[in-house]
Amino acid sequence: MLVAAVTAVFVAAGGTGCGAARVAAADDPAKLNLVTTVSPITSIVSSVAGDLAEVRGLVPEGANSHTFEPPPSAAKALARADIVFVNGLKLEDPTRDLAAGNLKKGAEVVELGEQTLRPDQYLYDFSFPRAGGKPNPHLWTNPPYAREYGRAVRDALVRRDPAHAGGYAANYERFAAQVDALDAAMTAASATVPRRQLLTYHDAYAYFAEHYGWTVIGAVQVSSFSDPTPREVASLIQQVRQTGVPAIFGSEVFPSKVLAQIGAEAGVRYVDTLRDDDLPGRPGDPDHSWLGLMKFDFVTMVESLGGDASALKAVQTAPSGPDRAVYPQ
Repeated sequence: MLVAAVTAVFVAAGGTGCGAARVAAADDPAKLNLVTTVSPITSIVSSVAGDLAEVRGLVPEGANSHTFEPPPSAAKALARADIVFVNGLKLEDPTRDLAAGNLKKGAEVVELGEQTLRPDQYLYDFSFPRAGGKPNPHLWTNPPYAREYGRAVRDALVRRDPAHAGGYAANYERFAAQVDALDAAMTAASATVPRRQLLTYHDAYAYFAEHYGWTVIGAVQVSSFSDPTPREVASLIQQVRQTGVPAIFGSEVFPSKVLAQIGAEAGVRYVDTLRDDDLPGRPGDPDHSWLGLMKFDFVTMVESLGGDASALKAVQTAPSGPDRAVYPQ
């Protein structure tokens, strides 16, 4: 199958940095201080930590995690951390490198991707070729893997704070039950989709597709240096026509003129509302969570491809406990 891939080069929202984060209360010295990277991971960590630890994200919502360079102010947050939770699989190498140079004695970095998959389970594809040495890192779009992220978070917190082991375990069980409900609903919804094939802006759904039996046709990732070649665009237009899918998908954060062109010329709908790493709503809103993000994207894909998303719409996405994490905006 012919696919076109364009190197992803994004610019994070200018001037955001850590200073634009929602103001949080002073860190409680009696609690673990946890630092995270992208907002889906911040949400998962917060779900397991509950009010037993302080959680602070570093990567602004809607920024490109592949190219995000942490500002100097991030070093201060990392220096206070007891645990830094990163996705791993080479997604946030600049942040991980900054953490390595600033961690206090006894602090640690936990790479959730490496805790979840063996190297032989990593997926490589047109946007993440094996020759480049970086596997596709978007494990959290596959709910069972997100549940494993939560398990790894629980284990790390229990190891560092055994006095609250029961609380972390209970928080994890509530989160895992919500993940399982979302997974069951998505399995049911997938069965109603006539053609489970995706052409997306960003190549974030490889593990999702493997789990639910979908096919990723390709990904067109807009570059700040060049657009896809006419031949690449023509090939994708032909693929979309051949598959007969009624819609292709872009990102509301990074609009794509290329995908709009492909949709227009292939005669299919261009849906530009997938949220990537940007959680719905604002911090504190019921849907501002990893669960809310996945529900929104899954409903959008299922309905746009002619499926029935009623089972997904019934899934509750509000965190099981108060989410006091700091999410940079």
